[in-house]
Amino acid sequence: MAENVGNSDARPDLEFEEEIAPDEPGTIDEQEMAEAEAGCGQTAIGVPMGRPMGHPAGMPMTGERPAGHPGGHPAGMPMGHPGGVPMERQRHGGARSVGFRPGGGPEALAYQERTGIKAPRIIAWEITRSCNLSCAHCRAAAEFGHYHGELSLDQIKATIDDIVTISNPIIILTGGEPLMRPDIWEIVDYAQEKGAMPVIGTNATLITDEIAQKMADHKIPRISVSVDFPTAEDHDKFRGQVGCFDATIEGIKIAKRHGVGVQINMTVTTLNAHLMEEMHALAEDLGVDAFHIFMLVPTGRGEDLLDKELPPAEYERVLAWAYERQKTSPLHFKPTDAPHYYRIIRQLAKAEGKKVTREEYGLDAMTRGCLGGITFVFISHTGDLQPCGYFDMQLGNVKEQKFSDIWTESKVFNELRDYSLLKGKCGRCEYKAVCGGCRARALSVTGDYLAAEPYCVYEPTPGAVCD
Repeated sequence: MAENVGNSDARPDLEFEEEIAPDEPGTIDEQEMAEAEAGCGQTAIGVPMGRPMGHPAGMPMTGERPAGHPGGHPAGMPMGHPGGVPMERQRHGGARSVGFRPGGGPEALAYQERTGIKAPRIIAWEITRSCNLSCAHCRAAAEFGHYHGELSLDQIKATIDDIVTISNPIIILTGGEPLMRPDIWEIVDYAQEKGAMPVIGTNATLITDEIAQKMADHKIPRISVSVDFPTAEDHDKFRGQVGCFDATIEGIKIAKRHGVGVQINMTVTTLNAHLMEEMHALAEDLGVDAFHIFMLVPTGRGEDLLDKELPPAEYERVLAWAYERQKTSPLHFKPTDAPHYYRIIRQLAKAEGKKVTREEYGLDAMTRGCLGGITFVFISHTGDLQPCGYFDMQLGNVKEQKFSDIWTESKVFNELRDYSLLKGKCGRCEYKAVCGGCRARALSVTGDYLAAEPYCVYEPTPGAVCD
């Protein structure tokens, strides 16, 4: 997952991403996945799929993290060390979850067989643009107040009805600040009833014990929260409100107390790239489930940060650091909005004499970089569809056309799915099937979403084949 209060607020991804390998039917067997994700010499621990009793969010009262998706869904949910058992060695990529497979249900499989197109697995849905903060890097350029033309509850329900005819996706409820929408819990319940998995991207400043209990009662497995600096002074300045850091950290702690999983997202710029280790330490200290670093895509209010975007060489350095840090991180830790990373892990693994296999690298070996329009899609507060929240091109509106028809028929979506159409060095690159470049950045800089990624320093090797 998605992009709201900041570039990174709406992406509690739950570690489920597009696979390059052929799809397996149904959900993933927990023991099979545990074995695939265990490092060399480790004992795999299968995570039970059932919902533990005794806590409103399915969380055991012992203080362990949730082991199963609440509400009887055939889905295992995120954990750190399964069952509370420490692992001898952390597999590359950090702790992973098992179970729920977005886009793996019968409707999605039938849709792909019928059309030859993959169903959306993750949908970032901006249910409101209203927000209580005014962050420097906000994709939505959101402000406090009502926004004209926002989808009504009935329109949202009708769109969900159509979505589930072709997929069983994770739906990331984002904004703005989604907790400012008074009918959010009705949206959550309806999505779950229809077989989707709703999660929430929030700045966490509005989370009270009452709100956290509602998250637990309404079976929200995880929220994502953007924290961009390890200190209050810097974070508050970036977020545009004094006291924001303390309120966010308190919101994270409250959510955790109520058994709701938490993912911290950090948008990386020249202002904080030197603080990566400190931010990782903060995430560890807070005991969250995941830490994702987002590479700035300067759209919306973020256009004012063009001079704060990392230069290409520094971009590579940060991703190389992430590759090394993943080896020892106890968190689920990965870069996001960084398609280059899937080239870099193959280059660095090759230098170490390794192949990027599922056994050693988990789902990082099975996914690709840019998924916009392929298995990921963004729905705006007014119902416009975009490949992602940064891709400034509206490809249809659910008020006027079915979501499923836009997903299937859009010329832009279908061009993004055809890697042979990539231009320039992206088109020649041996890593294009695992990277693809950031299509939103290409569109923003060149006006052509199929153009070469403007922030990539790699020069393709003629005749080379991706390992």
